[in-house]
Amino acid sequence: MRALWLEDRRLRVRDDVPLPESPPGEALVRVLCAGICNTDIELTRGYYPFSGIPGHEFVGVVAQGPAPLVGRRVVGEINAVCGACGACVAGRRSHCERRTVLGIVNRHGAFAEYLTLPAENLHVVPDQVATDAAVFTEPLAAALEIQEQLSIDRNARVLVVGDGKLGQLVAQTLALTECELLVVGRHDAKLALLAGRGIATGRPDGVAPGRFDVAVECTGNPDGCAVAQRALRPRGTLVLKSTYAGALTLDAAAVVVNELTLVGSRCGPFAPALRLLAEGRVAVEPLIHARYPLRAAVEAFAHAQRGGVLKVLLEP
Repeated sequence: MRALWLEDRRLRVRDDVPLPESPPGEALVRVLCAGICNTDIELTRGYYPFSGIPGHEFVGVVAQGPAPLVGRRVVGEINAVCGACGACVAGRRSHCERRTVLGIVNRHGAFAEYLTLPAENLHVVPDQVATDAAVFTEPLAAALEIQEQLSIDRNARVLVVGDGKLGQLVAQTLALTECELLVVGRHDAKLALLAGRGIATGRPDGVAPGRFDVAVECTGNPDGCAVAQRALRPRGTLVLKSTYAGALTLDAAAVVVNELTLVGSRCGPFAPALRLLAEGRVAVEPLIHARYPLRAAVEAFAHAQRGGVLKVLLEP
């Protein structure tokens, strides 16, 4: 089958990759559409020593697996877990000690014609959700994870730093809490998408220091993290949503003196994400900037790294 292959931080399209065989309990999924995420880009920069097929945001059709799923459109949670280790037994399944992660850790991913995942990871896409919208399920779930970790209500003052793909979804989901929300970024067109939904926007250099209860860092660069940290009031909470290929420097003295709470935030719940998409409560299709056939995946990655670009899709 055709697939995008990552090895030694270099990408190439291959047509000789064997069709994956689904072990017991797993399903074979024909990929309809997959999205390029910043984590995929960071893998090419050495974020994690992964070799194989990247990609973890996808929509597909089950080709082989449990009868109720065959022929259905599905999306999939990316952590494949053992169910028996200490983390799984304690309910921390996304931190399974023996997990594989689709397109990231020891499991071939979605930038291919087919993939395999445990059947328990798959969620059927509601009929009213378009395939293009459904491809956003995984990053939308990641955005919702913030509300799984923190209690945010209309009295909270929340800053989102970053107007990119993740920042857009984080902002839209936080806006549903009716909190006092501000999103800052550097791209007029991206900020305009948020302003069009009634979300307050601004520039990073205009953020008042010490004003916010929660700051969410979505830029993936140290400058953005510094803006988020400075914006927090004493005993505020800094949420780190980005993956970083390099080191991140924090003002540790200020963390101690201001008694800040640091929260790492990763994967989130799929069912609420699919409900938001089905109910039309978030707008994701305006975030699609380009689509490429799988054979042009290397060019698609180059496009995804241009300034001002949001979501780039690959279509096998």
